[in-house]
Amino acid sequence: MIVPKAATFSDLVGYPEGGYLSPEQETHGTTVLSLLYDGGVLALADRRATAGNLVMYDQAVKIYALDDTTVVSISGAFARSVEVCRFLKHGFKYYRRVVLSEMSLEGKLMEISRALAQNAPMAMQGIGLFLPIVAAYDKKRDSFGVYFFDGAGARFQNGEYACAGSGSERIRGVFEYLGRTKGAWHSRSLADVLDEGLTMLDIAADLDSATGGFSKTLPVARVLDRSGTRELSEAELTSAVGRVLNRG
Repeated sequence: MIVPKAATFSDLVGYPEGGYLSPEQETHGTTVLSLLYDGGVLALADRRATAGNLVMYDQAVKIYALDDTTVVSISGAFARSVEVCRFLKHGFKYYRRVVLSEMSLEGKLMEISRALAQNAPMAMQGIGLFLPIVAAYDKKRDSFGVYFFDGAGARFQNGEYACAGSGSERIRGVFEYLGRTKGAWHSRSLADVLDEGLTMLDIAADLDSATGGFSKTLPVARVLDRSGTRELSEAELTSAVGRVLNRG
């Protein structure tokens, strides 16, 4: 009797074990960041996707709502990360339907860590590596958190902010500087944090060729608060981008 091989995570997200692309062929999403503000979390991302030194796409969406209380921002291998987000979103929805209760925040974070750990063999070959940032609202504790991960699935929490992608190294210290000179991020208004976040994204675009700026396409901005999650409107973003560019 032939026993069928158990499905792996690679099978479920639609890629063969070991992958099929070389690193220079793979499309990557670049800079993403998440910031606490007074009443929630703001997630921001540029729209550029690159493959080596080529700009593949300037309309990429790198921020996804997994449910009403969990938002993921993705950097790294674009196709792989999008498929993992779809897999996780389906998993959270399936859990709610079967158990008739939402999965705990700790459970969701563990599922994301497990997905990254199962992707590690592919990432170690130089392909399929992606690094997510998770913004989450814990209803039981009535608190917001920002979490980031390494390629093996280890989870970290900085408290006030997180950034990932090629442009993040250019702006990492700016987060600390602004937090120390202008006050804790979680105590500031959404409008203020939006302006600061866009400024850092603009700086990253100036210093990192893989990060797209605002000249062609507005960035993606999504808010998570106690009422759920929503994308900022084009009018809100256009106004904020205008303020940032004029100030610069």
